[in-house]
Amino acid sequence: MTLDPRTPVLVGGGQINERDGGVEPVDLMVRAARAAAEQAGSMRLLELVDSVRVVGLLSWRYRDPGALVGERIGANVRHTGYSGNGGSTPQVMVNAAAEDIATGRADVVLIGGAESWRTRTRLRKQKLRPEWTVQDETVPAAEILVTDVPMEAESERRIGLDRPSFVYPLFEQALRVTSGRSPEEHQRFIGELWSRFSAVAAGNPHAWVQREYGADEIALPSADNRMISTPYTKLLNSNNMVDQGAAVLVCSAETATRLGIPRENWVFPQSGTESHDTYAIAERAALDRSPAIRIAGARALELAGIGLDDVEHVDVYSCFPSAVQVAAHELGLPLDDLSRPLTITGGLTFGGGPWNNYVSHSIAAMLTRLRENPGSYGLVTANSGYLTKHAMGVYRTEPPAGGFRRLDVQAEVDAEPTTPALVSYEGAATAESWTVVYGRDGEPERAFLAARTPTGERVLAVGTDAGELARLAAEDVAGEKVAVTPDGGFHLA
Repeated sequence: MTLDPRTPVLVGGGQINERDGGVEPVDLMVRAARAAAEQAGSMRLLELVDSVRVVGLLSWRYRDPGALVGERIGANVRHTGYSGNGGSTPQVMVNAAAEDIATGRADVVLIGGAESWRTRTRLRKQKLRPEWTVQDETVPAAEILVTDVPMEAESERRIGLDRPSFVYPLFEQALRVTSGRSPEEHQRFIGELWSRFSAVAAGNPHAWVQREYGADEIALPSADNRMISTPYTKLLNSNNMVDQGAAVLVCSAETATRLGIPRENWVFPQSGTESHDTYAIAERAALDRSPAIRIAGARALELAGIGLDDVEHVDVYSCFPSAVQVAAHELGLPLDDLSRPLTITGGLTFGGGPWNNYVSHSIAAMLTRLRENPGSYGLVTANSGYLTKHAMGVYRTEPPAGGFRRLDVQAEVDAEPTTPALVSYEGAATAESWTVVYGRDGEPERAFLAARTPTGERVLAVGTDAGELARLAAEDVAGEKVAVTPDGGFHLA
């Protein structure tokens, strides 16, 4: 097959762990970019970067981090881009870069990001501000390529349901109820799932935590593993206390050939899809399902001309166990297939969860995995918000027969059924899912509840009664009656 010179190809992926601390995010990204070029086999590739696209940073504010990265790698960059918050961003950026290269809008694109969150947190505790690069207001702000994922519906805002560590446990409880497992059985189940992820991280040289944990060590509270929000201990949460950077280099086949990048280093994006579930959690048809993942995953495989059985390597976005379980169910992936683990990094708890940039690490890891297994297919899934926005990418060392194909499947997702949601409600309801939030002192502080009204609407509520918190933390109250108050509170019947 004659290869179109405009065919997009990923030629390098770099990952950096900065354990000594103190390095600002743009410099971590520069180091990751150099590692990517070294992996490609051509440092000159950095000079030819014409577009730098940076995943949104949280540990430091830059007006145009891509411009700084471009200067520091010695590139004459024509275009820079930035993103809002959302973990699906790196895969979206790769999808867009592949399109831009195929159409001639760009030729060499650097994508990635970095976080120095561990350093920044340590300095904040000391009431110190790092002496990192400051771009003043005369520097034009970079173009926003991917906007923030909405994460504040009124039904959530009014009760303080405002962070992933509160919301994903609601999904987990719904998964447990559907499975029929008791709370104790399910706690063991998710501990075993995350133990398998830690085993992958133990063998990943780029993982932040390179150690295998036992299921009980992960799932049961202890002095070093406090309960955050039932049923999630600290080791069942994403780990953002890292200083990590990752970057990938995408270019045209023509440029890769001209630079003499060895053909065995090429990995071709086959297809990419994007979609989102309802932005309001209360409107989801079910708290343990995701039509957007199901449809985006199926279409990505169709566009690549393959079936799920053709995919040998998978990295499922893994901020919390519920995210993995929902995605695996929607994609048709077994949770316990040791021949095809659901992660190649160890996930956001053990591989490292640098806020929006984890998927840059998973894509870089996938490039290495596919080079080691030429001809095989890899699937990367990416997630933003509360299982809200999703992006998929299929990769292989062979070029796609019909060229790279990208599709936004939102129209198909929008045709799926949703649930009527009430912002304010007073009266009887039935408990659907819940979580108890704990303070750093180990004491329960409040509980969030999703409940159904007698006519089927969903309402979200919050409670603080000590006796009820103890009961919700220990018992299965699915299907039991609750009383919801107009101010967003609730009491068990």
